[in-house]
Amino acid sequence: MQDRITLVVPCYNEEETVSIFTEAIMEVQDQLPEAFLEIIFINDGSKDKTLANIKTLQAQYPDRVYYLSFSRNFGKEAGLMAGLEYAQGDYVAIMDVDLQDPPAMLIEMYHKIKHEPYDVVATRRVNRDGEPPVRSFFARMYYRLNNSISDVKLEEGARDYRLMTRQVVDAVLSLPESNRFSKGIFSWVGFDVAYLEYENVERSAGNTSWSFTQLFNYAIEGLISFSDAPLTIASYVGLFTFLFAVIYGIYIIVKTLIFGDSTPGWPSLAVLVVGMGGLQLLSLGIVGKYIAKIFNETKHRPLYIIKESKLPDSNPQAK
Repeated sequence: MQDRITLVVPCYNEEETVSIFTEAIMEVQDQLPEAFLEIIFINDGSKDKTLANIKTLQAQYPDRVYYLSFSRNFGKEAGLMAGLEYAQGDYVAIMDVDLQDPPAMLIEMYHKIKHEPYDVVATRRVNRDGEPPVRSFFARMYYRLNNSISDVKLEEGARDYRLMTRQVVDAVLSLPESNRFSKGIFSWVGFDVAYLEYENVERSAGNTSWSFTQLFNYAIEGLISFSDAPLTIASYVGLFTFLFAVIYGIYIIVKTLIFGDSTPGWPSLAVLVVGMGGLQLLSLGIVGKYIAKIFNETKHRPLYIIKESKLPDSNPQAK
C-alpha cells in the first residue's frame, strides 16, 4: 500500500510558477511509485491569476491537486498553518512553489524518513549564491544572534522545506499561539531531525514577494517569539545607564568644587538628555513589542479566513 504524502504549498502572486511546480512534482511521482503525492496550494490572497491557474491544475489533476483560497492576504505563517490543518497524508511536506526547494529531494527525504529513525527530514542551504550580499550578511547575523540569546536554536541556512511524520504535524498543530514563527516552532517541538544539504537554487520564474523590510520584521518576530532576552538586555542597559549617570554626576560635582564651573556645560547636558531619552524609547519599544503580542493573543482572532476551497472528499471540512 502506498504512503500518502501531502505537500503544503503557500502561494502569493505565483501565477507563473504553480504550473511549473506541479509538473515537477508529477515527474517526482514517476520516480517514487511507493508513495502517492498530493498538493494543497494555499492561495494567500493573490492579486494575479494564481487562483485561476490552480483551478486549471485541479481540473487537470483532480485526485492530486487541491487548494484553499483565503479572503485576503494573511501571510505565509497563516498559509502554513492552514495547510497543516487540512493535510491528511501519512507524511506532510512543506515546500515553496518557486522551486527553490528542489522537488527531486523528496525522493531521498522519503526514503530517509521511512527507513531510518527520523521524524523529520529537513533541508539546509550550504550557500546563498544569487542573493544580495546585504541580505546574506544580515541572515547570518540573525542566526548567530538568535542562537546566542534563545533556548530554541535554529540551524543556519535551514529552510521550511521538510518532510514530517503525522506525529510531528500533530505536535505543531497543538501549539495554540496566533503569533507564529514556524522555524522556531519546528525546533521547539523537538523530535529526531535529519538535515539534507543542497546548493542554493534560483527561482523558476517571477519575483520574490519578500522585501528586505518584511524579512527584517519577520526576524524581529522570531527573536521575541522564543526569547525574553531583549527584555533582559533592556533592563541591563537601563541599569548601566543609570550607574553611568550617577558616576558622571559625582564627577561634575567634584570637578566644580575643585576647579570651579569654567564652562556652561550645556553640550554634556544635551548629550545626556538625548542619550537617556533614546535609551528609554528603545526600552519602551522592546516592552511594547511584547505587550502587542499579548494583545494579539487575547483577541483570539482566527489566523485565516477561507473564501473557497477544493479538498479531498475524505476531509469532513471539504467544500
